[in-house]
Amino acid sequence: MSIKAVIFDLDGTITEPFFDFDAIRKEMGLSSDAGPVWEAMEKMSIERRREVEAILNFYEEKAVTESTLNFGAKQTLDELRSRGIYIGILTRNRRENALAVGKKHGLEFDGVLGREEGPVKPDCFGILKLARQFQVKPEETLMVGDYLYDLLCARSAGAVSVLLKNHSRADGFVEHADFIIENIGQILQIIEDNNNV
Repeated sequence: MSIKAVIFDLDGTITEPFFDFDAIRKEMGLSSDAGPVWEAMEKMSIERRREVEAILNFYEEKAVTESTLNFGAKQTLDELRSRGIYIGILTRNRRENALAVGKKHGLEFDGVLGREEGPVKPDCFGILKLARQFQVKPEETLMVGDYLYDLLCARSAGAVSVLLKNHSRADGFVEHADFIIENIGQILQIIEDNNNV
């Protein structure tokens, strides 16, 4: 089955990794083993969550203004567009931040889903919604990310999972990936190999 869409994670995948979540948890007053920040926030009182969300929003906005693209990201997206392949962004960040990153770096996306639009990764909601929007099947879709939740999201949606192995913790996620790449441009070869079968 040919690949008709590619959905990317944002931080660490399209852009170079920015967030130091251990430091952010500390500033929020969370323990280092509190788990993912967003899930920890969902268990808080409304007042406490408001305080913590202000900290998260500060870092997310800083991540936009200080963002730099991963090597080959723009060229890869331009090539996907020239081949008529849909480009989606699925992030646990806010949608407006993903759009701001795209605008800053001159990137075009066909669809962007942020955390405010439904259940976040690893839930399969985002992939299924973008696939419907693009009118493609999940199995015709690559989900490219640098973290476990990207891969689990792809698996549960029936999409093809691609791990961008660009940090030391990535080795722990390998078993959940259909493909492993070390730079974003390598997805073009995956697509060529798959579409020529």
